[in-house]
Amino acid sequence: MTMDSIEKLNTAIAVVEEARGVPLSASCVVHRGEMLEILEGARDFLPSDLEGAESIIADKERIIEEGRMSAESMIASAREDVARMVEQTSIVQAARDEAQRILHEAREIAEDERREVETYIDGRLATLEVILNKTMDAVARGRQRLEGADDKDILSQLNADN
Repeated sequence: MTMDSIEKLNTAIAVVEEARGVPLSASCVVHRGEMLEILEGARDFLPSDLEGAESIIADKERIIEEGRMSAESMIASAREDVARMVEQTSIVQAARDEAQRILHEAREIAEDERREVETYIDGRLATLEVILNKTMDAVARGRQRLEGADDKDILSQLNADN
C-alpha cells in the first residue's frame, strides 16, 4: 500500500504519539528503522506531492481567472442585452406615441372633411330646395290659371308670357 508524503508524516506522528515514554522525561522510545523508513518514504513522495500541489495551485489560479473572465463576459453580455431591451422599449414607446399622434391627426382630418361634406351637401340641398320651391310656385300658378280660364284665355296668357 503506497502512501503519499502527508500520510507518511501522519504515520510518523502517530508512531511518536504511541511510543513508550522514558520515565521522568519528555522523551520517548521509537524504533529507529521503522521511523527512518516512514520519514524516507515521506521524503521520496514529497517532490511529487509538491509538484502535484503546485499543479493544483496553478490550475486553481487558471480556473479562477477563466471564471473571472467568463463572469465579466456574461456581465458585459447582460449589459448589452439590457441596453438593447431598453432601446427596443424606447423604440416601441416612440412608435406607439407616433401611432397615437397619427391616429389623432387622422381623426381630426376625418372630422374636418366630414364637416366640409355636410356643409357642401347642405348647400346643394338648399339650392335644390330653392329650385323646387320655384318649380312648385310655377306649378301652382299654372294650376290656378287652368282653373279660372278657358282655352282662349290659356292660349292668350301663354302668348302673353312669351
